[in-house]
Amino acid sequence: MKHLLLAALMASAAWAGTSPAAEAQDNPWMLRARVIGVLPDESGTLKVGAATLPGDVDIGDQYVPEFDITYFFTKHLAAELILGVTPHDVKAVNVTVPGALTNATIDLGDVWLLPPTLTAQYHFTEMGRFKPYVGAGVNATFFFDEDKGKVADGISYDSSFGPALQAGFDYDLDGEPGGWAFNADIKKIWINTDVTVDFTTALGAKVKADVDIDPLVIGVGLGYKF
Repeated sequence: MKHLLLAALMASAAWAGTSPAAEAQDNPWMLRARVIGVLPDESGTLKVGAATLPGDVDIGDQYVPEFDITYFFTKHLAAELILGVTPHDVKAVNVTVPGALTNATIDLGDVWLLPPTLTAQYHFTEMGRFKPYVGAGVNATFFFDEDKGKVADGISYDSSFGPALQAGFDYDLDGEPGGWAFNADIKKIWINTDVTVDFTTALGAKVKADVDIDPLVIGVGLGYKF
């Protein structure tokens, strides 16, 4: 899927490169590198069979580097592909299983997320060096390298697809059409996954969880416009 998203961005850029608006742009590409905080707003429903268990999920915050590629179709309209990976610690909290657990916290290990996000942006360019923007798009999240933790026999996560919203600004550090810029950015991404946890050894059952991660992603960094 990440290859499809990148291909879509490149195809759009190639199409725009043949248009008069794109030809008028001397510097259509911008690359950014940010340090981001990924702050989940998590919730979940735990089930064994058809029975819903009391309990919830807790997913740890993470701070990681991020890279993105932006193509300007015009001075106002752009598309951005956001790339990065994040590891997260996962726990089931306040879990009650009749006859086995009461208000327990269960370590579910950790998992890595690959959440490529493609947004369409509108840039406000009438404010001098200060250039705010807003965006909206789609996210595809893939989970890999799952660590089942110390209690479970196994754990698996389904991929997620959902919307994303974005706002931020670039501040031109060079005072030129191209060159370096300081960037600050905030995104809200809706991520939902079905998780299956095998507790056969500990509880004699498999627990299924419908988990909303829905992180707020806050980042600062530098960009370079060619």
